[in-house]
Amino acid sequence: QLQASGGGSVQAGGSLRLSCAASGRSFENYAAGWFRQAPGKERAFVATIAWNGRNKDYADSVKGRFSISRDNAKNTVYLQMNSLKPEDTAVYYCAAGRYPVVVARFYDYWGQGTQVTVSS
Repeated sequence: QLQASGGGSVQAGGSLRLSCAASGRSFENYAAGWFRQAPGKERAFVATIAWNGRNKDYADSVKGRFSISRDNAKNTVYLQMNSLKPEDTAVYYCAAGRYPVVVARFYDYWGQGTQVTVSS
């Protein structure tokens, strides 16, 4: 029901925009979040946005570089990633849940993940 896309390989300092498209049901009343998992590491919070787009939160490691947004008319959430660093390399997952929280287990729906690779 959630399809993440937009990943790829970029050099450090580059940009990517991830998209998370919902299908099968409307997610306009759900908060959305992005998480990432690097090899050998646990899944980590990246960003979250409330259902109406008014409340947002970011991991300290991406503040000022990443921006989360949503278009409820398109049932899609975005993650604009700028000034990418090699340590941003991970599989990125989008998720939907009732509240814009940083804890993964509170999200009910998950996308399949999209790979982001940043080379130095």
